Amino acid sequence: SALKIETEMFEKYYTKLEPRDHRPPRLSDVKMSAAEYAQLRARRKSKARSGLERSLGLTIDQKLELIQKELEDTKDEIRHMRANAERDLQHHEAIIEEAEIRWTEVRREIHEFEKDVLKTISKKRGSILATQKVMKYIEDMNRRRDHMKDKLRLKNVSLKVQRKKMLLQLRQKEEVGEALHEVDFQQLKIENAQFLETIEGRNQELIQLKLVSGNTLQVLNTYKSKLQRALEMNVNLDKEILMRNELLEKIERETLQVEEDRAKAEAVNKKFRKQLAEFRAPHVMQYLKEKLLNGDLEKSIKMWERKVEIAEMSLKGYRKTWNKMKTTNEQFQAIC
Repeated sequence: SALKIETEMFEKYYTKLEPRDHRPPRLSDVKMSAAEYAQLRARRKSKARSGLERSLGLTIDQKLELIQKELEDTKDEIRHMRANAERDLQHHEAIIEEAEIRWTEVRREIHEFEKDVLKTISKKRGSILATQKVMKYIEDMNRRRDHMKDKLRLKNVSLKVQRKKMLLQLRQKEEVGEALHEVDFQQLKIENAQFLETIEGRNQELIQLKLVSGNTLQVLNTYKSKLQRALEMNVNLDKEILMRNELLEKIERETLQVEEDRAKAEAVNKKFRKQLAEFRAPHVMQYLKEKLLNGDLEKSIKMWERKVEIAEMSLKGYRKTWNKMKTTNEQFQAIC
């Protein structure tokens, strides 16, 4: 295992020194069959038995130099990893802070929208004032977004100008011959990367705001169409409510009329019930007398009806005779 670690370290150091195109293939990269591997191993064992004194190896000083170089490279890698980790940490902290700020702004916008718009819409649903309130709120929000876009654009321009100034100062220092310390140079590189990330983030935010503005316009158009449909539905509902109220008034009038008829029917029913309760059947002899009297009256009625018929027939005969006499008289007067 120690020889394996030493070999890997030597291969790593050797790959750093030699160009990639001129490197010899490593044993781990060479693919061979089991028979070739056995022959190669037997050949190596035979060479090792025949001439151990001819084998070449690294001296202690060379090994120490190689280990020292590997240790310095490892320290440099750790230093670069730590710098990258700190830069990534700052980047993620900035993203979290920006997300918290935006979440606070979103919550404030939601609260203002509920306070200014939703209460008005709930109180005056379907009115023109509620529609104007929503339109004004959306226009104000778009105006604020445009103002924020312009502000971020100006800040982006100022950051670019500041970056150009810093690059110009760095170029002037290099031309003058001032030697920067390695730590300062790394710090400037980190700050430059941070500024570039900030500019990129602002550009992405500007693009996101443009997308949000476009989506807001689409949502506004959707809500306009929904509002138009809601207004049309409101007009139809008002007409239907008016018809239903008229029908309700008609039903109420009919109900009153039915109540009056019911009261009259109840009065008649009470009268009939009273009469039925007060009714007393007459005596049998009295009933027979009334029956005989009724029969005599019916016979008298029939007799008088017969007399009336005879009188009517006589009247018809007298009227006919009178008409003939009148006609004869008129003819006689005409002759004379």
